[in-house]
Amino acid sequence: MTQEDKKAAELLHPDGRRITFLEEGMDQAGAYLRVEHLVPKQGAMNGPHWHPYLTETFSVQEGKMRFLVDGKERICTAGETITVLPNQVHQFWNISEDQLRVSHEIRPPGQHRRMFEMVHQLECAGKMTKKGIPRNPLWLGVLWKSIDGYIVGPPRWLQPIFFGSLARIATFFGYGTRRR
Repeated sequence: MTQEDKKAAELLHPDGRRITFLEEGMDQAGAYLRVEHLVPKQGAMNGPHWHPYLTETFSVQEGKMRFLVDGKERICTAGETITVLPNQVHQFWNISEDQLRVSHEIRPPGQHRRMFEMVHQLECAGKMTKKGIPRNPLWLGVLWKSIDGYIVGPPRWLQPIFFGSLARIATFFGYGTRRR
């Protein structure tokens, strides 16, 4: 891999978080995406959400991670793995004293790579709040579409109507196809 390819395979966020795309492909179990998250600070890594079709497996390499999966808490330390199945509501946090390094496999990958890249672009451009929410609601629609799932809170039936409408308007105005 050239130095240029390596840079393209890593997303360095303004707060020091790094996502490295390790592997993307197909095997006997189907399509997958493997990434590594390097998280230097404690805190929530996402909000509660669920995916109807995706399975996510997290393997902690360094540090400590807190998971809440279907209301059950689990703490994983270096060497431990947890799998989140379709339809399980999940959220996770870095609770390490130092940095967290975790490998993350998504099967099938859906639009997760696109989501990681969009969040990175928006954060680098200063277009996200400190809580990781786009300041522009049209970007919220585009990002919602790329999570391949649903957030906890608004009813499931309402999310495609509300966030889906935002995504369609955003697409009409070119969001997601060029930087805003």
